[in-house]
Amino acid sequence: MSDIDYAKIHKEILEGGNVVFLGGAGVSTASGIPDFRSEAGLYHIKSKYGVPYEEMLSHHYFYENTENFYDFYWSTMVNKDAKPNLAHLALARFEKEHPDKHLAIITQNIDGLHQKAGSKRIYEAHGSVMNYHCLSCHKHYTLDELEAHGVPKCSCGGLLKPDVVLYEEGLDEDVIENALIAMSRATTLIIGGTSMAVYPVASFPNYFHGSRTIIINLSPTPYDRYCDYVIREDVGKALSLILLGE
Repeated sequence: MSDIDYAKIHKEILEGGNVVFLGGAGVSTASGIPDFRSEAGLYHIKSKYGVPYEEMLSHHYFYENTENFYDFYWSTMVNKDAKPNLAHLALARFEKEHPDKHLAIITQNIDGLHQKAGSKRIYEAHGSVMNYHCLSCHKHYTLDELEAHGVPKCSCGGLLKPDVVLYEEGLDEDVIENALIAMSRATTLIIGGTSMAVYPVASFPNYFHGSRTIIINLSPTPYDRYCDYVIREDVGKALSLILLGE
């Protein structure tokens, strides 16, 4: 937006304390990862499986229709070739150049792109497509150890499940506890690429008691009215300006 003073925000961030970034699907769309809730998002596309894609990402669907789940999952949810975009790179560079800000990234995304960009302090609220576990013997696997097709099985013969939080499942308590601690200790909260409509993550800002809240999203969100700065801009471009000053 033309009325946003990016240089001023950049200066305020550098003069402040800890920074926490809360990101959603819009952070990864520039990397070719589809979002879910926008007008062109996955949940608005007619499913070829006879049930909405949103239902296919549920706990019961995984167990009742495992073959269809994985057919959809490998073709749509996993992209091994996806690369970090400007947003991921800006966050990783800021963390490296300003270690005193203790940047923490709380992400709703499951694509692992923050790690690929080089960020270290990442809390994946909804898990990650990069990791899997056996439902029988509990052995762990990484995505690189698997063939990205069919129903993956463990060496013991058991079914592998992605370490992704499906609908009807709870979030990892340790991840959430550490994310909320980071949120409570931050001076600056930056929210980016999220509709702020998915709970419980949308409630995480309630634990923020700092002095500056910035939201970057192309569309309005219910949280806009609580923010000091509302930026209607591409997430990568805006993060580069407010974090790196360029």
